[in-house]
Amino acid sequence: MTFTHPVLVRWSDIDSYDHVNNVRYFDYLQEARIAFLGQVMETTGDFFAQYPCVLASQTVDYLRPILLRHPPYDVDVWIASVGTSSYTLGSRIVDRSGESEDVYAKAESVIVAVDGTTHAKRPLGDPERAALLKHLVTT
Repeated sequence: MTFTHPVLVRWSDIDSYDHVNNVRYFDYLQEARIAFLGQVMETTGDFFAQYPCVLASQTVDYLRPILLRHPPYDVDVWIASVGTSSYTLGSRIVDRSGESEDVYAKAESVIVAVDGTTHAKRPLGDPERAALLKHLVTT
């Protein structure tokens, strides 16, 4: 399942070149990632209290500049792989406001499950793994 989360560009996101500063792409990806994980794990409260985890790695390929405008851009998120104590999310920032679907960035994020008290790496629990595998997208 691919999850789509709309993000609006804020005036403060714009840099001196009149496009979104590349650091803000990480904010957009994070916002969508948190919303996605809350839905995948069917949490109604604090996702991180129930399933403690940390972002271990994130790579972003910038394909074109994002501009200030309304309507929002879409951030698509999906589970790309599931390991023993980590999983990888695929993401992309997309403009679907016109007749075509223009991709502005592609990202890969590695999430590691941790113990909520010690912050040490831990294996994924059975309910966690089942929820993640249920939403695995194979390409």
